Amino acid sequence: AQGVKFLKEIKSSLLQTGDNGDLPVVICSLGDASITEGEVSEAFQFAVLKKLPVIYLVQDNNWGISVSAEEARAMDAYEYAMGFPGLNHIRCDGSDFKEAYETMEHVVNYVRTHQQPYLVQAYVPLLNHHTSGVRKEFYRSKEDLDKHFTDDPFPKLKQLCLQHGIGEEELAAIEQEAKDKIADDFAKASTAAEPDTLKVEEHVFVPTPVTDERGERSPAGNEKVLMVDAALFAIREIMEEHPEALLYGQDVGKRLGGVFREAATLAEQFGDHRVFNTAIQEAYIIGSTVGMSAVGAKPIVEVQFADYIYPGFNQLVTEISKSSYLSCGKFPVQTLIRVPIGAYGGGGPYHSGSVESTLLTIKGIKVVYPSNAADIKGLMKAAFLDPNPVVMLEHKGLYWSKVPGTEDAKCVEPSKDYLLPLGKANLVVAADEDWMEEGESCCIITYGMGVYWAKAAEKYFPGQVDIVDLRTLFPLDEALVFETVKKHGKCLVLTEEQQNNSFAEALAHRISYNCFQWLDMPVEVLGALNLPAVPMNMGLEAAMLPNANKVREQILKLLKA
Repeated sequence: AQGVKFLKEIKSSLLQTGDNGDLPVVICSLGDASITEGEVSEAFQFAVLKKLPVIYLVQDNNWGISVSAEEARAMDAYEYAMGFPGLNHIRCDGSDFKEAYETMEHVVNYVRTHQQPYLVQAYVPLLNHHTSGVRKEFYRSKEDLDKHFTDDPFPKLKQLCLQHGIGEEELAAIEQEAKDKIADDFAKASTAAEPDTLKVEEHVFVPTPVTDERGERSPAGNEKVLMVDAALFAIREIMEEHPEALLYGQDVGKRLGGVFREAATLAEQFGDHRVFNTAIQEAYIIGSTVGMSAVGAKPIVEVQFADYIYPGFNQLVTEISKSSYLSCGKFPVQTLIRVPIGAYGGGGPYHSGSVESTLLTIKGIKVVYPSNAADIKGLMKAAFLDPNPVVMLEHKGLYWSKVPGTEDAKCVEPSKDYLLPLGKANLVVAADEDWMEEGESCCIITYGMGVYWAKAAEKYFPGQVDIVDLRTLFPLDEALVFETVKKHGKCLVLTEEQQNNSFAEALAHRISYNCFQWLDMPVEVLGALNLPAVPMNMGLEAAMLPNANKVREQILKLLKA
């Protein structure tokens, strides 16, 4: 519904209308038990705020499997809707064909004409089992079942047809035709070939158009830019070229332009309909991109801090990540989710977290983690053009290059057409051949802030260390990682995350398995201390995190082995 509204506002040719120019109406079908979900409240709130053309059809049978309405809710959906001024609402008997038809006809016409949300609470009976294993007689009384069967819509519809002059024989023929159709379809399904098991891994992603690095990374005459500005410039250029692109999230609108100024001036340039604030609704921010993508809009959304992304995980896991696979590649979700991440300046336990390991357990999404201005611009544009969901992790401590040792995060701004394909790591520091031949070299595989800890530590061992910046965590550039490890036989995987059970430890295992015969010693891993949160006190924060000195000690350990 949000996508339909957006396409209408920008007068996009992507907006599909009826034969008479009728605007689309979105229908969201819900069971009454689902109304108690918190994410439903987020959807209602946004639908009212933005006046979206959506109908919430709530089929209310007073049961949520074995949980009765009396146990689960303080009010029904109609009463709940009254708490959202602007959400029109109506009740109807869903078992009565005439009443249900007339109600829905009125509601559809109203929403199409007035472009406002509507909730329909339709009372319906629950006549059958929840599943073959959860049978109705397990938890429902005879009185309850008898009561529901008095509202069986089939006898009611049959009686209505008789009243309108349709004879018994014609009704019997219609009923038999339906039964025959069901039997025929069931027979076809029963005898259909089983899926090809060799294709079980297909359609996790659809192909991306960006497979090679394009454009100029460091054009002559361009000035160096901060990482936060490079991201801003990338989005500006995207929105100038693609009218179907829009940006929304917490505080990204005109008044502030992002708490890190990462969206500054964009709302002024492109308007409030393309760059706007949302409430603290991570589930809606992330989940709404499914519908936006479905109608052809291209959303870029922001979760303000990595620590805040967890409420959005339900949508990311159950909807976004699975869509391409479950539709055999027909409905991938094209979305770019920006997530400022990492410990910086005493942000404390709710503004300093790292979430990449959790994200990487979700199959069906891509995860990028740039460490400098050139990479963030190239990856941002490639991620936008990727028809699959991409989460971009942006380290807050690298945005302005204020942290000592991170000056190299500031780069010459790449050209407007610069694209950096996902899944391509970068050798940012190369060891000398002489040291490698002597067996007195090692490599560090890292990303994000780890790149700068590694570079600071490497200065104590000139020519002895290769540093690989992964840039993309999934898909991973295994070829460069393994090639680099095999040259040295000694490897450190460096991360800012708490070390135990992290992506870094999983990567160390993968390296060990694939490079075993080239290794001179076990792959080392260095991460943050295994604490449940990053302390707010700056001294404690520093004690928890890796740093150049800790990396230096690990390099020394590798070289002495």
